[in-house]
Amino acid sequence: MASGDTEAATVFVRRYQARVFGLARTILEEDTTAEEVAQEAFIRAWRHAGVYDARKGRVATWLFTITRNLAIDALRVRREHPVDPGRLLAALTTAEPADDPPENEELARQELRNLPIEQARAVTLMVFYGMTGKEIAKLEGIPLGTVKTRIRRGLARLRERLELNDD
Repeated sequence: MASGDTEAATVFVRRYQARVFGLARTILEEDTTAEEVAQEAFIRAWRHAGVYDARKGRVATWLFTITRNLAIDALRVRREHPVDPGRLLAALTTAEPADDPPENEELARQELRNLPIEQARAVTLMVFYGMTGKEIAKLEGIPLGTVKTRIRRGLARLRERLELNDD
């Protein structure tokens, strides 16, 4: 893709389009903006394919990071429905499922509820609020290293339980 191979780009988009859109949709909770974010993520991946370094991580991780950052930027611009982090955390960790949520969404929510509350809280603040480790550490009144460990362990457990791979 870095060499401008449009066929490689097509294969790349087809391989990741559902997961990129799903991530954007999860963060934004709105299809139209999620579609725009997903499209922009692929455009950025195309433009910056030359700087991707496989030694630093998998291509899927790189693409999902681009998507997550774009979705969070879109949320910050929109700010239509601000949500108190405490309410979101309570909903994710204790609430009953909404009326017929999509199967994957409910499964992810259930697995988030199964995490230790400290890990669930750190992961939620990072993923849904786009907070940095430093911001979470300050909010929680704990060391940055502790926040990083909670996020790393929480995401690892979620990946394991949801059987996610970057391929």
